[in-house]
Amino acid sequence: MKNDVEAKKTAQQHGDKPGDKQNDKPGDTPADKQGKQPQPVPKSNAFTKFFDHFAARVTHWAGSPIAFGSALCAVIVWAVTGPFFGYSETWQLVINTGTTIVTFLMVFLIQQSQNKDGRALHLKLDELLIALKGADEQLVDAEQLDEDKLLALAAACTARARAKARSDRPKGTKSRRSKSVRGSKTTVRSSLRVRRGAFRAGKGAHP
Repeated sequence: MKNDVEAKKTAQQHGDKPGDKQNDKPGDTPADKQGKQPQPVPKSNAFTKFFDHFAARVTHWAGSPIAFGSALCAVIVWAVTGPFFGYSETWQLVINTGTTIVTFLMVFLIQQSQNKDGRALHLKLDELLIALKGADEQLVDAEQLDEDKLLALAAACTARARAKARSDRPKGTKSRRSKSVRGSKTTVRSSLRVRRGAFRAGKGAHP
């Protein structure tokens, strides 16, 4: 009895519950116990969150009719004020500097929004590939490959598609391409015959 009481006291001092030892497997090491726990998701800082929301709102507003109307009104006002300033270099410098700064800043905002949309789209496609039976799971994260590997992967997919189309095609049937080629050949031959007949008829009419 004294041994049991002392064991409970030591377990309480170390922060262990009595039922924890039963759940642990005899072969588990501290590293295995840490691996079973879910990995914490890296959290973004406050500036990243602010930039994300700011870029999303600005890009959404930039594609609205209000933004286009505002930009058009600014250009019209600038053009109307041209005669008052004598179309001077300062007058031209105002519109050039303004449009350059706006374009320079909008490049980064639009690129951030496109990166976010691209990641979300790839995640959805990866989920479909994983859930679809018979799909090649190696295509997951294919956007991470370089240009040569992507070209090789595209050629392999094209070869697989052609092989599957040939295997699914019933025996004794020919492809539509051969039928279309034959149809075009017969059309060309018939048109040549008509032209030859008209040419001969014209020769017979004029001795």
